[in-house]
Amino acid sequence: MSDSIRNFCIIAHVDHGKSTLADRMLQMTGTISDREMTEQVLDTMDLEREKGVTIKASAVRMSYTAKNGRVYELNLIDTPGHVDFNYEVSRALLACEGALLVVDATQGIEAQTLANLYMALDADLVIVPVINKIDLISARPDEVAQDISSLLGTSPEKIIRISAKDGTNVDQVLESIVCDVPPPIGEDDAPLQALIFDSHYDAYKGVVAYLRVFAGSIHLSDTLRLMAAGVDLKPVEIGVFAPDMHPMEILTAGDVGYVATGLKTVSECRVGDTFTHAAQPAEAPLPGYRKVKPMVFAGVYPVEGEDYGNLKDALEKLQLNDASLVYSPETSQALNFGFRCGFLGLFHMEIIQERLEREYDLDIVVTAPSVEYEVLVRSGETLQISSPAKLPDEAEILEVREPWMKIQIISPTEYYGTIMDLATRRRGIFREQDFPAPNRVQLSFDIPLSEIIVDFFDELKSRTRGYASMDYQFAEYRRDDLVKLEVLVNGESVDALAAIVHRQDAYHKGQALVTKLKSIIPRQLFDVPIQASAAGRVISRATVKAVRKDVLAKCYGGDITRKKKLLEKQKRGKKRMKMVGSVEIPQEAFMAILRLEEE
Repeated sequence: MSDSIRNFCIIAHVDHGKSTLADRMLQMTGTISDREMTEQVLDTMDLEREKGVTIKASAVRMSYTAKNGRVYELNLIDTPGHVDFNYEVSRALLACEGALLVVDATQGIEAQTLANLYMALDADLVIVPVINKIDLISARPDEVAQDISSLLGTSPEKIIRISAKDGTNVDQVLESIVCDVPPPIGEDDAPLQALIFDSHYDAYKGVVAYLRVFAGSIHLSDTLRLMAAGVDLKPVEIGVFAPDMHPMEILTAGDVGYVATGLKTVSECRVGDTFTHAAQPAEAPLPGYRKVKPMVFAGVYPVEGEDYGNLKDALEKLQLNDASLVYSPETSQALNFGFRCGFLGLFHMEIIQERLEREYDLDIVVTAPSVEYEVLVRSGETLQISSPAKLPDEAEILEVREPWMKIQIISPTEYYGTIMDLATRRRGIFREQDFPAPNRVQLSFDIPLSEIIVDFFDELKSRTRGYASMDYQFAEYRRDDLVKLEVLVNGESVDALAAIVHRQDAYHKGQALVTKLKSIIPRQLFDVPIQASAAGRVISRATVKAVRKDVLAKCYGGDITRKKKLLEKQKRGKKRMKMVGSVEIPQEAFMAILRLEEE
């Protein structure tokens, strides 16, 4: 009966105790025995446990006996905790009727707390505020309760204060879910509409779609249709998560569960798509589906050429589980054969890089990340350029547009000035400010994505002693005066070191890069010139001096012509060596472009 079902999720900033609270709930409802209990039960990947960030959404069904004696079925949907995955968060929120808003008693409201809260309010969810970590010495529960109260209008006394680690007051949270979160509405006999909020790939069952049934019901014998993909399929298995996959015969309106589809790639079964019956399809899919678009691009190359096939296999396997990863073959003069990969953001790129190195035991070189530019050429065509090396000749270009982001930064008010300075140095445009709580300011800027993908967040944290937090969304493409900055080593352009920069930054970025490369590239037996060029002219040059052998050592005394003859012979040898010699460019040179400090 659907009035005993409660579907809810937990929203919080990174490291505010979301996974720990989920662990306590699973223990208290007897879903997991103490013997099976591990920390972060719902975080199945090692990387999730290490970094303390949920990367994949997951769901679990709990059975809870309330104080009124009724047994309720609680479906918890655990959402990813990082801004790179906010589309998955938005789909997971739509699969619920309520949300637990978890705020750390020591840190208070952070940027992602607010961003996820606004998404939850847009989805019309009932918000149950919870203050966590009250057991810590530095906890400020009264102050944080006041902040949440001014934000939500809830009275501070009604906000539940818990310690997820110790289990203090977690039973009050379960009671509050039963009392405050409404049961799902939806008829079992209506045409089927079920929202996919995540999926993973299983070697035996194909793609397993995590779904919430809004209307209708799913039987194992039904033929289902994916409305956006237009694919028909017969389920291999249907069931619920308790917390492992538990097969069932039927899923009805209000249920959260899974369908093992038998499909061979996650790209056919995308997050946000709607399942319906092939025989009696619903009139319209559930709203909000969109194709996830990568924002950050980087070249991934094997260190050893013979690993190319292994890298290709590894990327194929990763893409089975992660539809937002895109890749295409790419060749570079400096690094030979590799792939151009697209990621949701820098954190997503870091996760993929670590998984390639750990799970597939590959040695890889990753080039400096870049963003996708729109280039309007004289023929009237608009090109999408994700690699700076592919930018057409300047004479061909009418305009270059780059992606701009809306960013919100929440910080203690004392760091107002240093944040303003950081954002304006990175070509940021100030939009507005707000004060969500006393002594906290929220600043909004428009800023180019290329300026924030590298070390913006690191610098923000160091300038504010770790107190500031940031959230961002894509705004639009805007035209700007952008040029290609090329690096020539020994007269040859190194495509993997090329970058697209603003014309006014080209000179000092070129100079800084040349200086950096001069210290990184090892000395050869011949002089190696390093040049930076932009807009068709060389703007900076440095020379890595040759390793010299003292050929005059055995010439003590004697005629000067003897010395000149030996030096001339050495000069000819070096000239010949320079024609055939190749310069080894170490891995850190490709990352040097990232670490250029703005002077």
